[in-house]
Amino acid sequence: MISTDTDILATAEAWAKAGRGVALATVIETWGSAPRPVGSHLVIDGEGNFLGSVSGGCVEGAVVEEAGEVIAQGRARTLEFGVADEAAWKVGLSCGGRIRVYVEPVRGKETN
Repeated sequence: MISTDTDILATAEAWAKAGRGVALATVIETWGSAPRPVGSHLVIDGEGNFLGSVSGGCVEGAVVEEAGEVIAQGRARTLEFGVADEAAWKVGLSCGGRIRVYVEPVRGKETN
């Protein structure tokens, strides 16, 4: 079953409210062939659990790893991945292409 954006965003909110460290990754730009369109999301917690997809192959693993640092530092970052056509299949970008992914920390709602 493929998760919808609503599922992913609801999960991000629930995990943050539960006190988990959470990051949200969003595809913000693609060029050439990319497995997921702009606006695709991946939510990651501090333990490396995740839901959704921003790419596939090694790219997704790299985003999960970077999300851990975003959670720890509390600062967003933009990641860019691109490969030559001959290496594309190995990292999940069929027929080449490039993607940019914005990874931001998600904070639970503060109570007064």
